Amino acid sequence: MTETRRRSTALVGDDNRIVVAGQTLTWRTLPKLPQIPSPAAVLVNSGVDALAAVRHHAVHGTELLVATSSRVDPAMREELGESGFAVVMASGDDSTVKSAKLKRVEESGRVWLLTSGSTGRPKRIGHTLESLTTVHGKQPERTWLCPYSPGTYAWWQVITISLTLADQHLVMIEPSELETWPVIAAEHGVTAASGTPTFWRQTLYRDTEALAKVPLEQITLGGEPVDQAILDRLREVFPQARISWIYASSEVGASIVVHDGKAGFPKAWLDRDPESASDRPLLSVDGDELVITSPHHGAGLDGPVRTGDRVEIVGDNRDRVLITGRLDSDEINVGGSKVSAGLVRNVLTAHPAVVWARVFARKAPIVGRMVAAEVVLDSEMGPTTDADLVRWCTSRLPDYGVPRRIRFLDEIPAKETLKSDV
Repeated sequence: MTETRRRSTALVGDDNRIVVAGQTLTWRTLPKLPQIPSPAAVLVNSGVDALAAVRHHAVHGTELLVATSSRVDPAMREELGESGFAVVMASGDDSTVKSAKLKRVEESGRVWLLTSGSTGRPKRIGHTLESLTTVHGKQPERTWLCPYSPGTYAWWQVITISLTLADQHLVMIEPSELETWPVIAAEHGVTAASGTPTFWRQTLYRDTEALAKVPLEQITLGGEPVDQAILDRLREVFPQARISWIYASSEVGASIVVHDGKAGFPKAWLDRDPESASDRPLLSVDGDELVITSPHHGAGLDGPVRTGDRVEIVGDNRDRVLITGRLDSDEINVGGSKVSAGLVRNVLTAHPAVVWARVFARKAPIVGRMVAAEVVLDSEMGPTTDADLVRWCTSRLPDYGVPRRIRFLDEIPAKETLKSDV
């Protein structure tokens, strides 16, 4: 008998409440998908089908990749089939299965994640439920909001809390509900919510009053660089909540967790003694790049992993490590002088009228590149011009770091992963 058949059907979170697409269910009462072979890539269009695939994996050990059908194009579906995955187009009782083109031995208990693809085509990273579960022990009863796209690392982080712990309920937000999620969350008593900084900025921009009615006790940010402006804005709306930001990725898992209300993490966390750090991730900086050795890493990624993320040491005492963005896009060279796009973005978002900003390089005569930006303004703050923002930046940045072209957008752009292209 295989490991798959030995697994118990008793899950700690089986009786936790799940609200999804207007239905109230539990893990135990989720509808079952008719066919999930192993290995399987289950492509979904609804939260119900995604959760059903997860419970099937937890009970039977199915080698599983779950993602929305929109994230997996036809070429990638062919690639999955050639890698030994049956492709399941999940749609309740109408699910269809395309058999794998390669027959191979399943890796029982394996969970595959697709990276966000921010640096190119998404890659597959192997995990298990155990490596994806980073919250352990008895927790206060909470109702969690999950707005993330199914199958992403952040989605799995919220899902495993409810699957593996008692009294951790879920309110799933479908894409069609993103604009009005605070109303749904307030109705169902959501007390904990996780989202990207872009997700929180969009919500604050659309309806701060509705957001303030959600009884949040725990607010979590991750998936993008976290700046002081968004932390401070959330603190204004929720003065009693614990506000945390998390650095996590499919490759190294949840590696940095900060609860002190400040952007960045203490410099003292770098280069800790491995023996005294116990099972905590080890953080270091090589050049300007963050390097992490994590116990929550994906398959084959043990040891130091170069994250591709750029950091700067900031603060009056240079005691804070700030993650500013990707190495390949964060640094802008203006006539030989280099400036971090992330730090310029932080200066812009610190302006009272700016709710979102993107900073990038633009071709320019003589110097080769200049700093440019796109911003979204808070209409309630009164008129703000590009000249106002240039003056704001001029008093806070070196001359070569001041944006020389600023374009105003009407909405905060976001991808399916709830991230902006920043």
